[in-house]
Amino acid sequence: MTHPYFAKARHPRVLAHRGLVSLEGTGPVVWENTAGAFATAHAAGAEYVETDCQVTADGDIILFHDDDLERLVGDARRIDQVRTAELVEIFAPHGGLLTVAELLETFPETRFNIDVKTDAAAAPLGRIVAPHAHRVLLTSFSDARRRRAVDAVMDAGASVRPATSAGRSSMMRVRLLTALRLSPARVLREIDALQIPERYGPVRVLTPSLLRAAHRHDVEVHVWTVNDPQDMRRLVDTGIDGIVTDRADVAIETVN
Repeated sequence: MTHPYFAKARHPRVLAHRGLVSLEGTGPVVWENTAGAFATAHAAGAEYVETDCQVTADGDIILFHDDDLERLVGDARRIDQVRTAELVEIFAPHGGLLTVAELLETFPETRFNIDVKTDAAAAPLGRIVAPHAHRVLLTSFSDARRRRAVDAVMDAGASVRPATSAGRSSMMRVRLLTALRLSPARVLREIDALQIPERYGPVRVLTPSLLRAAHRHDVEVHVWTVNDPQDMRRLVDTGIDGIVTDRADVAIETVN
């Protein structure tokens, strides 16, 4: 049965990777994973937004990808060492910081793909995501962390299990099993999507056998991170179900 996360939405899916950051203009730089980036993605027509969450020193679950502030502001402190109020101040000129709770309240119609970046976020996400589980996909490179987050949502009383995509271990097991012409049914149980790169180093992850096996088990295949329109068209022509992209505006015009 198709998860509500995918129901009544355009196919192939376009997932706005960390929102949509404009490459034009001379105003203040809007950072990824901010209210500004999500609003721009929404205005461009994105039905799906991919984002990431970390936990602050106050225990708030915020939308942020990195473990620390080094890449953005040259600050080596980890996110879990910084108070939420200070992060709000840092982000204010660059699109605005959001917690997961604020995100789901601010964009009530958008479907979110939330990558759980830290073990500390898994359990607290439960009560936040539970009322919105029909429009949330939880994922993580760690399958164990992903399962804890999904379990926390159900323990919080969600009426439907949130959608979920395979972690790195499960992804590679599916790739190996399909290469050996063995069934990945057990690995794909309770998995709604395989979100994969086309290649992982020298290894081609997206193969015809993997795609066929996923579809036999009603699992969608989304490829990340695809920004070139020619690549978007080529991948859609292979039969994939979705593209994770930094250029959601371009992707919507190209494949929808």
